[in-house]
Amino acid sequence: MSRQTIRLGISTCPNDTFAFHAIMNRKVDWQGLDFAIELLDIQQLNNRLFEGSWDVAKASFHAALLLTDSTVVLPSGSALGFGVGPLLLAAKTDSVPNHTGQLTLCPGQHTTANLLFRLFYPETTRVEHRVFSEIMPLLQQGQADFGVCIHEGRFTWQDQGLALVEDLGTRWEKETDSPLPLGGILASRRLSPETISRVQSVIHESLLYALSNPEEAMLSMRRYAQEFNDEVLMEHVKLYVNEWTQDLGSVGRHALSELSQRARSIGLAPESSHDIEVWS
Repeated sequence: MSRQTIRLGISTCPNDTFAFHAIMNRKVDWQGLDFAIELLDIQQLNNRLFEGSWDVAKASFHAALLLTDSTVVLPSGSALGFGVGPLLLAAKTDSVPNHTGQLTLCPGQHTTANLLFRLFYPETTRVEHRVFSEIMPLLQQGQADFGVCIHEGRFTWQDQGLALVEDLGTRWEKETDSPLPLGGILASRRLSPETISRVQSVIHESLLYALSNPEEAMLSMRRYAQEFNDEVLMEHVKLYVNEWTQDLGSVGRHALSELSQRARSIGLAPESSHDIEVWS
C-alpha cells in the first residue's frame, strides 16, 4: 500500500529545527506517512499556506486566525510563553513611534509581530515588511527608524548598538495575563481526522526526542540558524520550547482566544471569523 505524503513546511528558527530534528532525520517512526519537508522564513510559510501549498506547516497565529475555515492548530509544536515576545527596536536612543514620517520594519504582514505592533502602535508610522534577518542590519544602516525584532535577534540586539523601545510581549502579558501566542503547527482540514492524529503523534514524539537528545538536535539548529553561537541557540530553545510546546492545554487555548478577539477588535481579522481551533 502506498504511503501518504505530507507536505510539511517549518521555519528555520531554532525552536522549529530543534523540535523537528527527529522528523527531518527520521529518528522517530513516521507512522506510515512520508514527510516532504521544506524550511522557509515564517512569512514565506504564511504565504504558501494562503496558497494552499501545505498539508501541515508552521504559521504565525495571526495567519492562523485568517485560516480558521481551512486549518486547525495541532496541540504540539507551538511557540508561546512569557518573555518570548518580539522587541520593538530603534536606530536611535529615546526614539518613539509617533508620526507617519517614520518607518517601522516588520517581519511579515501576517506575523504575530506585525499584529502586536499594529495593536499597540496603531497608525503611528509607515510600515514595510522585510525578512526578519534583514531588519537589524537595516536599522544599523539608518534605513529605518524602528524594527520589530524576532528569533535570535532578541538575544543579540544590544551587541548591534540598537535601542529598545518596548518589549511587545511583556506588554501583551501585562494587558492579558496570558502567555503570548506566536506561532503554531497548522494542519489542513483536507486531511482526514485519522491522518491529522498521526501527524500530531509524530510531531509530539519528535519533540520528546529532541528534549532527550538536545546536543544531537543542535546539529539541525546550527545548520539553519542566523546566529551560530551555540549558547544563544540553546537560550532560544529554553525560551520558546516549553510546556505549551508539548501541549497547548487550557492556558494556550485561552491565549489563542484572546489573540483572536483582539485582532478582530482592530480589524486585523474579519469580525465574522472564528477563534482559532485546536485539534483534539
